[in-house]
Amino acid sequence: MDLYEFGDNEIYVTKIGLGLAALGRPGYINLGHDLHLGKDKSAEGMSAHAANILDFAWDQGIRYFDAARSYGKAEAFLGDWVIKRNIVEPEINIGSKWGYTYTADWQVSLPEGQKHEVKEHSIEVLNRQILESRGTLPGHLDLYQIHSATLESGVLDNVAVLEKLAELREAGLLIGLSVSGANQAAVIEKALRIEMHGQRLFDSIQATWNLLDQSAGTALQAASDAGMGVIIKEAVANGRLTPSNNNPKFMGKMLKLQSLADRYNVGVDAIALAAVIAQPFVDIVLSGAAKKEHLAANIKALDVEWQDDPLDLLADFGESADAYWGFRSQMAWN
Repeated sequence: MDLYEFGDNEIYVTKIGLGLAALGRPGYINLGHDLHLGKDKSAEGMSAHAANILDFAWDQGIRYFDAARSYGKAEAFLGDWVIKRNIVEPEINIGSKWGYTYTADWQVSLPEGQKHEVKEHSIEVLNRQILESRGTLPGHLDLYQIHSATLESGVLDNVAVLEKLAELREAGLLIGLSVSGANQAAVIEKALRIEMHGQRLFDSIQATWNLLDQSAGTALQAASDAGMGVIIKEAVANGRLTPSNNNPKFMGKMLKLQSLADRYNVGVDAIALAAVIAQPFVDIVLSGAAKKEHLAANIKALDVEWQDDPLDLLADFGESADAYWGFRSQMAWN
């Protein structure tokens, strides 16, 4: 797998990375998640399962891996695997995120009112979680991102947080932010304007962009033009752009995806990923696969050489940002 420069950050990454949101905890919102993890969902069983997927990803050439403090034990699984494989810098690049705390205690079905993860973008959480991340990823943390920054959380106006992030950046850590929700574009635009000590604070942006929600595209292009690395998450819309989606209302679009998949001799998930990779602002597309077969199918996106603009071919796929995120908010943890 070829390496590409990550924005103007002087590190090199693979076009496809592996996100560990589905690998570090037994519960997640991806369609069919329960079936993808196998029967043993103990911490030990999932650690072994994650290591097998990480081994496969590495052997396929993937060199960027993305975790978060709230992804259960994802950082710990990743850190243990790096040590056991004796992988050293600069062979690998690892990003993680702060701002959410995992609270599900390894459960999937929670009592009413209890959440799987709790968001807090305070300086206290940043100070705690940077130490935790560095402790579980010793010597291998390259990029630290605000997890799902929003205008409402106020994190981009929190001077103490911004000063701490600037301090970490000046010490050599790349600083980024991930965004979620219908106002992704506005958050990206605000982040682009933030400077600390005479320099742009953020080195990267991680956002949702897929065939269903294309609303952040213009802002992501602006970020790329400014030299920020761009990471795309949820490229298959939490399974909605894969065969796991059997919603009758989506069947017309699924048939169109399948027709293109047959033309290019790949799966429908690869078509969705390839459409993302084709966008000029994209540096990394994250696969969220939790099975080897799914990761292998995702990687085939690199084989798609579009004869026509995929956005022209799939012009009727786009939803409004409000509709997309409204649907996502109703997806059940499983």
